[in-house]
Amino acid sequence: MSHEILENLRNQVDEINLEILNLINKRAELVEEIGKTKEKQGVNRFDPLRERHMLDLIKENNQGPLTEGAVSHIFKEIFKQALDLQQTNTKKELLVSRKRKKEDTIVNVNGEPIGIGAPSFVFGPCAVESYEQVDAVGAEIAKKGLKLMRGGAYKPRTSPYDFQGLGLEGLKILKEVGQKYGLGIVSEIVTPTHLEEALDYVDVIQIGARNMQNFELLKAAGQTNKPVLLKRGLAATIDEFIHAAEYIMSKGNEQIILCERGIRTYEKATRNTLDISAVPILKQETHLPVFVDVTHSTGRRDLLLPCAKAAIAIGADGVMAEVHPDPAVALSDSQQQMDFETFDAFYDTLQTFMKTHDIKA
Repeated sequence: MSHEILENLRNQVDEINLEILNLINKRAELVEEIGKTKEKQGVNRFDPLRERHMLDLIKENNQGPLTEGAVSHIFKEIFKQALDLQQTNTKKELLVSRKRKKEDTIVNVNGEPIGIGAPSFVFGPCAVESYEQVDAVGAEIAKKGLKLMRGGAYKPRTSPYDFQGLGLEGLKILKEVGQKYGLGIVSEIVTPTHLEEALDYVDVIQIGARNMQNFELLKAAGQTNKPVLLKRGLAATIDEFIHAAEYIMSKGNEQIILCERGIRTYEKATRNTLDISAVPILKQETHLPVFVDVTHSTGRRDLLLPCAKAAIAIGADGVMAEVHPDPAVALSDSQQQMDFETFDAFYDTLQTFMKTHDIKA
């Protein structure tokens, strides 16, 4: 008889478990709808005051035998799981998300398909200083059969007294040299106002680390039909980086290249800390091509080659590095730019490395 009573009680527990499961899932569905509504309103999904109100209401109506502490613990975990579900769904909904689009996005620049599994290369001076300087670098890049060149016309600098770039004149120099050698031009734009005048001169709009969360600039770039190379911010999380790209894509521009360029940590041995693990994470989380800027991440010429090898080995879609005819007299970042002899050795060694490891060129 006692066995039948035990089985009956167990059956009741099973039924209640299923009822609880059903109710928890119904609750999760409602929370998802609330989250979508909040997102449309631009309201933060997590509301601590609302959570406190719900917990107080639950504890007021708790008749036992569970203590208030136990009930509070159980429902806090339910609340947490619902919030995690909202965040997971948000990632699924992002236009840049791999869950939204399974296939890789390929960005074509000057006949160069970026994101097809073969690394692309972007070289050029940190800043445009003169026509002669850019022309010399352009000739070196073209000799290697490459199709892309970078160069800074607008230079956001830490000090207001440092060289700020030649502006529109610098863009004109870049375009002239690019046309001479058949090179697509990548150059940083720092304001929406500059963006409009730059469109006639650049093939790729670069948005630098300091502007990664300049949301008006991101939205303006998203309204153009030019590819955008977006650099990770100085201390940005990967999630913040991904959402910055979402700002661009939400305005209609799907031609986005992400660029890991090192983040600021406590380490002083390098200019920044190259987060090499960001490359596979970004390629798993998004469908966008990912570059690595080895110059700004290290700030050291002696580390450019090993970091470039690491970037290619881990699956980066491209490598960026800076080249100058005479780095010692460069108007910016002289210690991290390669001269032509170093550039030749750097590129030749990378080509050998790729052949040795059967990486498509």
